[in-house]
Amino acid sequence: MISPYLAALPWLVIPAIGFWRLSRSTHLNDEPVSPPENAPRVSVVCPARNEARHIEAFVRAALATTYLDCELIVVDDHSTDGTGTLARAAGRGDSRLTVIDPPPLPAGWFGKQWACHHGAQRATGDVLLFTDADTRHAPDLLVRSVHAMQRRQSDLLSVVGRQEMGSFWERVVQPTIFAVLFNTYGGTEAVSATTRPRSKIGNGQCFFVRHDTYRALHGHEAVRAFVAEDLMLAQQWCGAGRRVHVVAGLDQLSTRMYTSLGEIVEGWSKNIWAGGRYVLPDHPLIRGTARVLMPFSALPHLVPIVALGLGLSGLAGPWWLTFGAAAYAASVLWALPVAAILRMPLSYALLHPLGAAVAMWIFARGSWRGDKVTWKAREYIAG
Repeated sequence: MISPYLAALPWLVIPAIGFWRLSRSTHLNDEPVSPPENAPRVSVVCPARNEARHIEAFVRAALATTYLDCELIVVDDHSTDGTGTLARAAGRGDSRLTVIDPPPLPAGWFGKQWACHHGAQRATGDVLLFTDADTRHAPDLLVRSVHAMQRRQSDLLSVVGRQEMGSFWERVVQPTIFAVLFNTYGGTEAVSATTRPRSKIGNGQCFFVRHDTYRALHGHEAVRAFVAEDLMLAQQWCGAGRRVHVVAGLDQLSTRMYTSLGEIVEGWSKNIWAGGRYVLPDHPLIRGTARVLMPFSALPHLVPIVALGLGLSGLAGPWWLTFGAAAYAASVLWALPVAAILRMPLSYALLHPLGAAVAMWIFARGSWRGDKVTWKAREYIAG
């Protein structure tokens, strides 16, 4: 029989490959902090629906930018919690801020795309930044990102920021889901370099686009019925021959996506399959198989602890005990730097199997329920 230590090697080697791919990422810190010459005007567009707990801090941070020629457009997407009023109060006296109310949501559109579409119509910038109300922008975000766009001649530049996690369940579940995503796509340079549309991805929390390209490719109207509009924009623009790049901005952008287990489950269930299927070839057999198997993508994170438990309980022999201990130790070894990068207590590295179990439930919930999406009191059928 194969050595249990040899059997445990994948839990040591595969994460090492993943970290190597991530290490090749590029960062906004490498870009100049002084404004570029002939700096283009930037319009920051933020769709906001019932974002009362975030919008004031977002507006204040966005308006604290060191970029000189910019405007901020908050699109109050029919909120019922006073989002628009709070946004106006946070930016009172600053002429760069405009808060608008879009027309009622028509059939066939997701709310975020409809809000972004109307924000873009009001925008006067040569560059548009679409961002979320739960993000926090550092003062140098716009300056460094415009430099990155100009250096790469990007049509679309997406910034991946730091994920803030405060609660127990955020710290347990989110790292596992991010690990699955990074293992799928690789680091920023892998995504930027590929010319294969289905290997492109964008971060809808923060992406910069050339306004002329946005108009030429019909912007959010072209992805109005897709739940993962960021991914679809990146794929469509890549397919049209446009330059789509991703860069890390851990010091320039932060986001706290969810604050509770319920929000995590609902949020990821919304688009994990309805959006994630578009990385697969458009073939019924392939997508049907993936839909069944997707919930098991986090299973490798569970195997070591299950094997260890079986060995300790005597339900399995010594081989399983040794294998489980070695594989679990290897997986914890790689979970430790993840916890450090995410600025979490290192003890959470021990709990990653629990995160994997919850992630499997989320993947199952998202993939098995198919194209139906419920988000912020609206129901959709994803395209």
